[in-house]
Amino acid sequence: MGKVDVNKQQKETSLLKTAFEFFTTKGFSKTSISDIAGKAGVAKGTFYLYFKDKYDIRNKLVAHKSSQLFMNAMNELGPELKKVSFEDKMIRIVDNIINQLNENQSLLTFISKNLSWGVFKSALTSPASDDDVDFNQVYDLMIAEAPYKLKDPEIMLFMIIELVSSTCYSAILYKDPCSLSKLKPYLYSTIKLMIAQHKINETNA
Repeated sequence: MGKVDVNKQQKETSLLKTAFEFFTTKGFSKTSISDIAGKAGVAKGTFYLYFKDKYDIRNKLVAHKSSQLFMNAMNELGPELKKVSFEDKMIRIVDNIINQLNENQSLLTFISKNLSWGVFKSALTSPASDDDVDFNQVYDLMIAEAPYKLKDPEIMLFMIIELVSSTCYSAILYKDPCSLSKLKPYLYSTIKLMIAQHKINETNA
């Protein structure tokens, strides 16, 4: 990577980091592009070389932070995932991500308020950073390694993400309808049921 490319990457990283600080402290609606550019030490016009608008940088942040959570889970669990069933693999990854969000509740609030299927699907197909996980590749590999075929795996993933995002947000921040520790067994049983509903019975296929 040349000096010009390194400089561009540093500016983009600085803008992303600064925007995240503002969004999680001051709030998205109260943060302006001038705020972000000023604190990042770049001209306001420079901001538009990297992002279309404030919504664009927010969406890229959601994708980037989601990727970091997933990458942390994959790195921590490592070879352990190769020894378990497809269902348990999904649940262990989810459990690790939930625990990370429980320890970083400002990140939980930011992601949960702004995560949509469109944003997540964008992260699947176009990582925000070269360092981000290629969700699409990892998920496709997991599906391919499953000992059975799955019907509409994208719908299955969508349902799991929506379920985990909404229930854990309330349980972690408000202990509603119960504590996170009490919720987890019900959550993971439901994920297993979701996966079971998407299994294709080879004898009837």
